[in-house]
Amino acid sequence: MTKITDNMRKFSSQVVDGVEAAPGRAMLRAVGFTDEDFKKPQIGIASTWANVTPCNMHIDKLAEEAEKGANAAGGKGVIFNTITISDGIANGTEGMKYSLVSREVIADSIETVVGCEGFDGVVAVGGCDKNMPGCLIAMARLNRPAIFVYGGTIKPGHGHTDIISVFEAVGQHAKGDIDLIQVKQIEETAIPGAGSCGGMYTANTMASAIEALGMSLPGSSAQDATGSDKALDCFRAGEQVLDLLARDIKPSDIMTRKAFENAIRVVIALAGSTNAVLHLLAMAHAVNVPLTLNDFTEIGKTTPVLADLRPSGKYMMSELVAIGGIQPLMKRMLNAGLLHGDTLTVTGKTLAENLEYVADYPADQDIIRAFDNPIKKDSHLVILHGNLSPTGAVAKITGKEGLRFEGRARVYHGEEAALAGILNGEVVAGDVIVIRYEGPKGGPGMREMLSPTSAVMGKGLGKEVALITDGRFSGGSHGFVVGHITPEAQDGGPIALLEDGDAITIDAETREISVAVSDATLAERRARWTAPAPVYTRGVLAKYAKLVSSASEGAVTDA
Repeated sequence: MTKITDNMRKFSSQVVDGVEAAPGRAMLRAVGFTDEDFKKPQIGIASTWANVTPCNMHIDKLAEEAEKGANAAGGKGVIFNTITISDGIANGTEGMKYSLVSREVIADSIETVVGCEGFDGVVAVGGCDKNMPGCLIAMARLNRPAIFVYGGTIKPGHGHTDIISVFEAVGQHAKGDIDLIQVKQIEETAIPGAGSCGGMYTANTMASAIEALGMSLPGSSAQDATGSDKALDCFRAGEQVLDLLARDIKPSDIMTRKAFENAIRVVIALAGSTNAVLHLLAMAHAVNVPLTLNDFTEIGKTTPVLADLRPSGKYMMSELVAIGGIQPLMKRMLNAGLLHGDTLTVTGKTLAENLEYVADYPADQDIIRAFDNPIKKDSHLVILHGNLSPTGAVAKITGKEGLRFEGRARVYHGEEAALAGILNGEVVAGDVIVIRYEGPKGGPGMREMLSPTSAVMGKGLGKEVALITDGRFSGGSHGFVVGHITPEAQDGGPIALLEDGDAITIDAETREISVAVSDATLAERRARWTAPAPVYTRGVLAKYAKLVSSASEGAVTDA
């Protein structure tokens, strides 16, 4: 048990100490507080539990373990909830516009509860994609001792399937490769239970990034959702927050510039999701650490892709868990001079100290490549500029798709129209599918284009077409895809001026995305262009559209 001192109760003491706090104490007695509890540091346990998605359906039990850990260490754990949504369920629908918005709602709600109730420390347990950056943004804003716990990965479905297998089955059916019975068989068996989507998609990417950042306990990012290791991870997190309180170690001490560089390098080595760019920019903004798109380019020049993980690779996260997770990878990277070993972590030790006794991977594994045999010698996250995206776009190019694509624009206003065009055969080899008015403001909400990219792969066009958008991509998307094009169409960016047949070039080696249309012609088109009326004029989407910054700045709402 941690030795409890008054300076560990900086916030809770303001709420429960003194005769004037009697009304508040009376309320807390009703929820189980005792006289002794009022003398303890209060630890808020932010649970993202919900039955809306398998990613989070088990997190209520994990939150209880974190509460037990906090109590065992001498604190008083208090569980509260925040929301989650499911990208896997909402993708391809109007409801997906709420996905990125939920990151801000989660951050705002955790900040609101912790700030109001006077919690001295925080443990947050998250599963689905936006939970993780939402929790970290709140922790950074609050800057009180805090630990993030990942809810864990799902196990593979029958036949080594997962949620992306189901999305791609839709395209395979449209092509005529499989019938409806086969689609249903994949649908029924691909998701076997609790846990986040099983490849190196956005959830596993962000969990890995947060562990590399130092804000999770070692190993937290690479555990099965329903295993005993995950329950113990939660208990230890509850305990460890008390140690952070005693030592006054706050997120701003951990989430430094060097720590973000570590996180970026680990994301690249794992071939992680493009969403990591958006979320790491937002997390850095929340803790006042300068970070830009150009940093991803510079760091990416010297960081290889080493993990053969889905969606572009072969293996699932559960298979990486079985050989040791990301800790051996980080130790290899540290030894190679690719990570800063002196960064502080939530253990109270440095990253190098955490990794000192980590064993290497089994000799016969082929999930993580050696440095002399990388999947790609530099980053798969390619930041592109050019007359089509003057302020930057984000491509996910592992090299398996090729490094250059030239084609003709086939322009769609919105995801639904593009999906229909792909499935009905309108899109053909040589096309660059353009999906616009899907940006943070224009959507609003910057939907993921998982349905169109999965349909492209299912139709067998993965190497024959490219797809560009001012929206974003699921971590499960693969193929020659470019998202986060800025300025977005709603702001009058060049993507708003494209017309069918325009010649587009995407070059990952020169990091350029351009359209072969003269400045004069673009200026003439701009003179005729008018911004569409807002899709939403009331409610959370309308507020979001008014507040949100460019995707090149992390799509934050408190810039």
